[in-house]
Amino acid sequence: MNYYNEFNPAAAAWLRELISLGVIPDGHVDTRSITEVKAYEIKDYTQCHFFAGIGGWSHALKLAGWPATRPVWTGSCPCQPFSSAGKGLGTADVRHLWPVLFRLIAECRPDQVFGEQVSKAIGKSWLDGVCSDLETEGYACGAVVLGAHSAGAPNIRQRLYWMADADVSGRKQGVQSVSPGLSKRTRRGGKPDGLADADRGQRQQRLRSQGNLLQRSPNDGTTDRLADASSAGLQGRLFGREDEGRQAESGYPGCGGTDCWSHFDVIPCADGKSRRVESGVKPLVGGLSAGVVPSGDPRISDYANRTAEARVMRLHGYGNSIVPQTAAMFITAAM
Repeated sequence: MNYYNEFNPAAAAWLRELISLGVIPDGHVDTRSITEVKAYEIKDYTQCHFFAGIGGWSHALKLAGWPATRPVWTGSCPCQPFSSAGKGLGTADVRHLWPVLFRLIAECRPDQVFGEQVSKAIGKSWLDGVCSDLETEGYACGAVVLGAHSAGAPNIRQRLYWMADADVSGRKQGVQSVSPGLSKRTRRGGKPDGLADADRGQRQQRLRSQGNLLQRSPNDGTTDRLADASSAGLQGRLFGREDEGRQAESGYPGCGGTDCWSHFDVIPCADGKSRRVESGVKPLVGGLSAGVVPSGDPRISDYANRTAEARVMRLHGYGNSIVPQTAAMFITAAM
């Protein structure tokens, strides 16, 4: 059983519908604010999704082939404190809820956590604070900025994707154990602390610098493409240069062997530029055009699809959601 925490009633209703259709795994939808959630209430769930929206992270895990029985947490903290469209209050904004999510992580100690945030949060030291917090709890952290175009979408929509991985065996031994050759640092409270990946010393020692990236050799002696500077971009790191032909044939993760956005129209915009949009979408001039975002559910009548309430709800839901295909690429690289 999974756990979905979503404060917005419309999005929570959407989650329940997606669960009933089998699009995302069965689970409990909690509409309370995350500030009201207690660690003991969620510790027995297999997968926990905070700020769940319309289930983007759950769908991304499925696209990436993450087993439904494998525990994981996800959380896309509110972006308003760091978005260019917001007031720019940063950590002073009451919607800066990372400390609340971190409290739950520290108390429940999930093995893996995936998250997303607007890329501008990096310039406001948000990522530094997240990694610092997680590392004091024995997690190794990684992050990258990816755009929706990385998964073949006809728009950029750049977002910061991050993950935290706990070394369970190392945590049992205590994070104060430090492998030879690895530096110590002082954690909160003045106690010596190893690196976040303390007992993976032999693997850490295999790391070698290659430009601004790191490349390591797994136990089988092959090159790990996750951080291979000789590969071409994220696609190269996922599939390797020798697999570029296979990548072109197979498409992007979760796209059924094709480019999900291969059919598009080009429309002129007010800034003088032209952009690709999904085929059939019309510019929103003088209000929302009927059927601009039709439902994919055949059980829903055409009239229901064309109501203003349905259109606004879908546009709001899609706008606040992650792009699952992009997140799936990040998860695949992490796996």
